[in-house]
Amino acid sequence: MNTDQGLTWPPRTAGLTLGREVRTLLDVVGPVLHVTAAAIWRPDGLRKRYLKYLSAMHGVIRASVPLMELAASRCADTGRKRLREYFDEHIEEEQHHDEWLREDLRLLGSDLDSAPSPTVARLVGAQYYWVSHHDPVCLLGYIAVLEGNSPAPTLAGELAARTGFSSDAFRTLHHHAVVDTEHSRAVYDLLDELPATAGQRQAVRVSALQTVAGLADLFHEIAREPAAGGKWTR
Repeated sequence: MNTDQGLTWPPRTAGLTLGREVRTLLDVVGPVLHVTAAAIWRPDGLRKRYLKYLSAMHGVIRASVPLMELAASRCADTGRKRLREYFDEHIEEEQHHDEWLREDLRLLGSDLDSAPSPTVARLVGAQYYWVSHHDPVCLLGYIAVLEGNSPAPTLAGELAARTGFSSDAFRTLHHHAVVDTEHSRAVYDLLDELPATAGQRQAVRVSALQTVAGLADLFHEIAREPAAGGKWTR
């Protein structure tokens, strides 16, 4: 077991519920998302980056309901009632959010005129694979990361002031800042409640780690600025 500046890797999780185990893991690796997200909101080029952010998030969020529908159907196959109930409830909460993002873009005179990036496909596609070919519980690791890294409640107002964009173009961002804290609590409560085998616990952890890595890559991609001649800096 390796230690570095007081941190132990892997984190000590023996005896913890699965919810506490995932929280402990994300406490260690999660800060990378704060760093990469902060680069998106730096002042220079912010107006263009906000459009890129909306477009990228549309690519992610449009898959949320279909992913949970797939997971719910797999729960029906395996007779896992409580897990299916959670997905059914969360499906209702996440309906039409992709349409909200598209409307935010239209308010800014933009639209979705290109395919989502390979980075989005890798982030979301891993979940389709694990849910379809392994275990629908994997999706809880993905949801825990996304719901646990919502925007700060003040961010929408700050960005509207910095960009000069209408506050109406930040509706989706503001909504998730308000509701995702409760959504995050709900998924951790479920993780604490569910009986899980050692293999299922590992699957949720792997899913959460993959999501952190994929989301960090996506934030980095959004944060890059066009250089002269249309090339991208790295």
